[in-house]
Formats: sequence, structure tokens, C-alpha cells
Amino acid sequence: MADEELNPWLERFSRDIGYKSSVIVFGNTTDIMLNPKNSGRYDSVINTIISYIREKGYKQVIKWDRVDGIDYGVSDDVRGISAQEKQQINSSDYNLGEFSNNVTQGRNSYKALDEFFPYMLNVMKNSSNKTAFILDYSDYIFGNANSLSEKERDYLAILAKTLEAGQSYSMNSSFADIGNIVIIVAHNNAMIPPAFYLNNSMVSSVSVPLPGRNEREDFINRNEACLNIIQDIKFDKTAKDDLIDALDGFSLKDIAQMMKLSRQMSERMSFEKLINLFKYGEKVSPWEELSKDKLKRIEEELGKRVKGQADAISKVKDVIIRAYTGFSGLQHSSKQKKPKGTLFFVGPTGVGKTELAKSLASFVFGDENACIRFDMSEYNHEHSDQRLVGAPPGYVGYEAGGQLTNAVKEKPFCVLLFDEIEKAHGRILDKFLQVLEDGRLTDGKGETVYFSETIIIFTSNIGAAEVSSEMDPREVRKHFVEKVQKHFIEKLGRPELLNRIGDNIVAFNFIEDQAVFTDIAKLKFKTIEDFVEERYGAKIVFENEDDIFKSIGKKAGKQNGGRGLLNVMEEVIINPLSEFIFDRSDIVLKNRQILIKPMNPKNPELGMFEFELK
Repeated sequence: MADEELNPWLERFSRDIGYKSSVIVFGNTTDIMLNPKNSGRYDSVINTIISYIREKGYKQVIKWDRVDGIDYGVSDDVRGISAQEKQQINSSDYNLGEFSNNVTQGRNSYKALDEFFPYMLNVMKNSSNKTAFILDYSDYIFGNANSLSEKERDYLAILAKTLEAGQSYSMNSSFADIGNIVIIVAHNNAMIPPAFYLNNSMVSSVSVPLPGRNEREDFINRNEACLNIIQDIKFDKTAKDDLIDALDGFSLKDIAQMMKLSRQMSERMSFEKLINLFKYGEKVSPWEELSKDKLKRIEEELGKRVKGQADAISKVKDVIIRAYTGFSGLQHSSKQKKPKGTLFFVGPTGVGKTELAKSLASFVFGDENACIRFDMSEYNHEHSDQRLVGAPPGYVGYEAGGQLTNAVKEKPFCVLLFDEIEKAHGRILDKFLQVLEDGRLTDGKGETVYFSETIIIFTSNIGAAEVSSEMDPREVRKHFVEKVQKHFIEKLGRPELLNRIGDNIVAFNFIEDQAVFTDIAKLKFKTIEDFVEERYGAKIVFENEDDIFKSIGKKAGKQNGGRGLLNVMEEVIINPLSEFIFDRSDIVLKNRQILIKPMNPKNPELGMFEFELK
């Protein structure tokens, strides 16, 4: 493959510098690349640009940035102007800043913006040579595009006049010759004021993308000896293909740094582990630590915390096993970047939807805190998406980034729980389309965040107000699934999001079995018991424990689920218990027992209890 074919943007750049007055080069501008004009060696993007400018026929190339000023290592002295004009350019007429510290080997480096912009304008006006100015690191020239200072507006005006001096439009024999040009190099073109380039026929923009697959493959082929991994990618084409696909989104500098990291490790590792170490600082992904034996226990482990939802747990198990075995196209496949799994939990309130998400985070990632919850009722305005991915440049909060993108950057191995998704604004849902399809999202600062190690769970109570705990469970499940489908198709008009979720809509039932309520009550009260023992040193004991929790379950009823159960527990046990301990705050409770018993032992279902210190 020809060198230019690896970077097709160079063809457009080479074409545009022939007739434009200015070209903005933005994107992956700080990377390295194959320079076809430098014997096919790897070079910086900026040096490659300079090579193409010189080949185009420009006689004077002046590279400048606001840190070093004019870089005389690659820049030419200004030639082809009269001594008087040169004296004018180097005079103090444009000394709006401090000149004394900007002299390099007797030559002015024009480091300050106040001196450089007038200097550039004078060179463009007075030089008969074909001159190219290259302004590097241009992200840092201007401030907020919406509130430019007086000086920044002056710089824009000078730039505009400079462009007017760039090209000749005299329709004569020299019309086709190249003129003068200003190349503006920036990582993020959003930092260049739109007033400079919008509706300006003299200016074009050329984006430098991250390396494509062919470019990554060529880089690996040329430098595979630098990569110290277990797989023999020289002879194992499948392994090489998987590696190249896994490096999607990497710059060539990233790949070179990863190669250097591989040479510094005391032992060789697989490229999957090397990438995890490079990206996340961890050799082993929690997904790799999942085993067949552990997955066999997934229903049992999740069932310890989520009671009465065997069907939902079974569905979750199917999704995790698909991810583990690779049939979802996610786990053990470097080619896929989608999330490990996507689930949509829908059902009555208080039946364990959030609890199952937390349990899953604990099971897969070993930490319940790996479940990151977003209350989508807080994102019900049109511009709420800026809170998730960050405000664009120039807006308040831009530096802070987005809540979602920041969370995933900080904790890439996680369960993302989007609670009450039906309350989010429709514009928010558009962001999820990209996440579910491509497994990536670009935040307001232009950084790409990957969701390939996450599990995404949406929860919803859509249709809960229209079902009764007396309905047949199969009818309840059918009702909820139909309501979700109707919501996305008819109300939101986004069937494409429903297609991304597929058959992973998990309908939760009302808790039917009274024994399940008893189990939930015991499980939740265990936290209270542990707290009392840790804080006060007292142990809680029961008289007829099963009868007590059974009576609490009956009093809560099925319609409000586990959340209603907690409310009843708070009313009949937790509040009286706190008062009981408060009244005895002057008594040493350590190594004592607090006995909880029904006020009416013959009829504990009344749900009234008394407390006794033993």
C-alpha cells in the first residue's frame, strides 16, 4: 500500500495549500505518522506537514508557537524583501509587548502574540516570496470564542488582513501560482473562533483522524520486533488481526508507548493483558477472572440478595454467560467494542430491580460500588446531555467534563445503572444509541471514552400504575414488555434504541410468596443488627423470629414490594428500637441483649412489638 494511502487526509491538505489563504489542521495533530517525503520514516505530524509545504513550492516556511516563538530549527530567515522593509519588520513599531527576552542568537523569536501577529502581517504584505506561516499549538492562542477580549479581536482582525495578502486574484499568467498561506494547527478546532473560518472561502479545514486499521497494521508490521508479547503475531495471523482491531482508537504514539511498556515488563504477557495494563493500569480484567465454576453459582449468589425473581436472575445469567463465552461478540473478542451486556429491567416498584444491579456488580467486579447509578429523572431537560458528557468548549462547566464519561474513565469495569429511564429527555436517549452500538462516547473535551468493559442496565416502572398484584404473573410480564415497546416506538419515536436492547427486556413480577417477604425482611434487618452490635455492643435477639417477620410482610402487602416492606419495618421496629436505646443512653449496653417480642404472643400478626433489655 502506498504511503499516502495510509493517510488520505494528506492528499486534501496538499491540494488545499495550493489555492487557499489558510488551512486549519486539527484532530490527531500531536501524533507520529509515516512521512512519505522523508524516506518513509516515522515523523511528527507537524514535520510531515512542513515536508508537504516545502514540496508544494513554498520558499519560506516560518513555524511559530507561543511557547518558543519562531522555531529557527525548521524556519527560514525572511528573504526577498528590501532592507528598508526588513528594518520596518524588525523595528519597534509593533512592539506592543516585551521584546527584550525574545531574541535568539541575534534573531527575534516573536514569542509574544502582540509582536508576532503584526510581524506576520508585514511579512505577508512585503514578501515577494511564496511564504507559509505555520501556527502550532493554536488551541492556546484564543480564549472563550463567545467572549473574546479586545486584544483577541485585534488578533482576528490581523489574521483576516493577513489572509487578504495571501493570494493574488489578478487574472493573468501567474494566476495559478501559489501565494502566501497561514497554516493553523490545533488539536481541537473548537478552540479556533468560528468568526475566522465560518463562511470564509479563503479558509479550509482538514481533520487528522486517529490511525485507521491499515495504518495500525502497517505500524505493527514495521515494528513488531519492539512488541514483547506471548502471541507470535509474525506467524499467527488471527492473533495479529485481533491485536490490530483491539488497538482501534489508539494513536501511533499510544501504540509505541505500549510497545515500550511491553519491553519494560519482567515477564511477557498476552496483548489483551498488555492493553488492559496500558489503558487501565490493571493486567487482569475482572472478566478474565470469571470462571466456569463461578458462573455456575451465579443464580445462587444473586438469589441471596434478590428474592422472588428467579426468572429475572435467569435472564441476567444468560447475558453474562453470552459475554463470557463470546457469543455476544463481546468477551474474548478484540474486534468488538460494545458493552459486555445490555439489560432493561421493568416492573413494579420495590421488587429488586436496583438490588439485582448491585448484586451483579458485586458478583462480576467484586464490589457493590462498581454499580454506578444515574437517576434519570434529573436529566429531563433538553440540554441535560451536557451533564452526562460535558459542556462544549466555551460553556460553563466545560473543564469539569461529563458525569457519565468521568465515571467510566475513573472506573471502566462497572455496571452502569440508569434508573427510571423513561423520565429522561429524548435527546439523552440519542447518546445511548452510540454507546450501545459502538461502545464509545466522545465527551465535551473531545476525549473518547470506551464502554467495552461495562454492563449497562436501564430500569423503569413504565406501566406499573396499570397492573395489580392480583393479576396472573404471565399477564404482568406481558403487560410490562408491551408497555416498554409502546413507549419507545409510539411515544418517543425511537424504535432503533429498542432494537439495540433486543430481547433483553427483563420483566419483574410482584412478590407472590409470603416466605419471600419474610426472607427479605430478615435480610434487610441484618444491617440493623450489625449496626447495633457495632455501635452499642448489644445483640438483638427475637422471640419467635419467623412469626415477627412474617407479620411484617403481611402488613406491607404485595403491591408496594420490598420498598413498602422497609417502610413497615421502620414504623414497627426501627423507630421503637431507636427510642428504646435513646431512653437507655445512660446505661451500658455492651454485652447485653435486646429482646424483641410480640406484644400479643397469641396474635403476633398485629405487628406490635415490645423491647426488653436482658
